[in-house]
Amino acid sequence: MDEVTMVWAIQVAEVELCSALPRRWAHSQGVAARAAEIGRILGENTDLLTAAAALHDVGYAPRLATTGFHPLDGARFLRDEHGAGERLVRLVANHSFALLEAEERGLREELAGEFPLLEEPLLVDALVYCDMTTTPDGSRTTAQDRVAEILSRYGDDSVVGRFIRRAAPEIFASVERVEAALANQPR
Repeated sequence: MDEVTMVWAIQVAEVELCSALPRRWAHSQGVAARAAEIGRILGENTDLLTAAAALHDVGYAPRLATTGFHPLDGARFLRDEHGAGERLVRLVANHSFALLEAEERGLREELAGEFPLLEEPLLVDALVYCDMTTTPDGSRTTAQDRVAEILSRYGDDSVVGRFIRRAAPEIFASVERVEAALANQPR
């Protein structure tokens, strides 16, 4: 991944989200900024993380929402309309423990079959960290506050509420692993 692809990703996210879903665009910008900040733990994968961060919620765009499950819709859009790289598409498809939500929606086999989880744990954790430490408005937050916000917005008994409760321990563990990696990096 290179800087040109990262810039392209930010432009695609802006086109799809800025007018239709300005708050989702603000969140995506915040997640991408967070990715750029922590990139030092990923070395050559910094641009890939930033691109995935910018695009992680692109599937919410109304014109792309075919299944109603944004990770799958976004990944298909990136693959089919833009020919995006496989690693980028798989990160978007699987961001923030999407397989658990896919299971709640009856889409687990479909998501896993089309877009297998990357076998790059730190990169996967880094995207979780960026997403789950950024508010819907793009500001910084804790993972605990973000999970609580998601629950309050969607409700405990919704598909998203059930998913986020199941995913919370994994989200918190991912955030802790990234924070440990950041703490071990020279400044």
